[in-house]
Amino acid sequence: MNIVGLDALVFGVDDVADCARYLIDYGLTPVDVGPEGGRFEGLDGTAILLARRDDPSLPPPLPTASTLRKTIYGVADAATLDAIAAELGRDRAVRWLADGSLETVDDLGFALGFRVTTPRPLSFTAEAANAPGVSAQRPVNALGVDTNAPPPKPRSLSHVVYFVPDVAKAEAFYADRLGFVTTDRFTKVGPFMRPAGCRDHHTLFMIQTPPFLQGCEHFTFHMGGPTEVLAAGRRMVELGYQSFWGPGRHIFGSNWFWYFNSPFGCHVEYDADMDHHDAEWVAREAEAGADSSQVFLFQARELWFPSGPPPAKTA
Repeated sequence: MNIVGLDALVFGVDDVADCARYLIDYGLTPVDVGPEGGRFEGLDGTAILLARRDDPSLPPPLPTASTLRKTIYGVADAATLDAIAAELGRDRAVRWLADGSLETVDDLGFALGFRVTTPRPLSFTAEAANAPGVSAQRPVNALGVDTNAPPPKPRSLSHVVYFVPDVAKAEAFYADRLGFVTTDRFTKVGPFMRPAGCRDHHTLFMIQTPPFLQGCEHFTFHMGGPTEVLAAGRRMVELGYQSFWGPGRHIFGSNWFWYFNSPFGCHVEYDADMDHHDAEWVAREAEAGADSSQVFLFQARELWFPSGPPPAKTA
């Protein structure tokens, strides 16, 4: 099935204003936002949709504290929507909504949506680096650092990570019923998966947990390169948000990362420079741990100049 990737994630929360402020500070653009919620977009139009927890238009919540209410995937065409409806309609309710999208649930109860994707085309360049031995990527006199540049913006919704009580059952559903491919795997933890129409290393990662933790562990948007990850993360720190993990660079996926705590009850990440794969790729497997999850890991510090002692470490 030609599922292209994530189109949107839908959250139902108690404090809409707090969550809205977080998404704006993260760099998303508010669209039609009000006291009851709204849409917060990356540069290509993929988005986080925010609503009150008791909004009757939302799918039922998971039987946990998770605020994630629906994961919406974009598909290439109407024929793919029809194929998904026929496949999943064999053993569960599938609803056609007024906007032409499908709504259903996976085998573990996560609400799913599918719609023909219409992302805005992006024409930006990736981060350019000059290095000996290759042609210069930046023209002569073009600066690699612009201290007057506006804060970098998230470009595209990258992936979502689920805590699941039965990872084997969940993986089988996405592989057998929706055509997802497992790119890599952490032993006894879970798979990194991508849909057939996407070459990103993963759009879905699932982690085996006890049932009471079921829900969203984190979501992330792609940035334009590692400098944008660092700049955006630095700005979040300066705004008072707590860094959870990073900055660093993962091994599976090779993506740069920086995770933050959030009022959504999950973590929110910036990522950049993720590997792409096709059908020739052979999935790897590794034990999960510090050595297998990152090549290196940094820690944010106050700016410093070598003219005296480093700043005192803050708690």
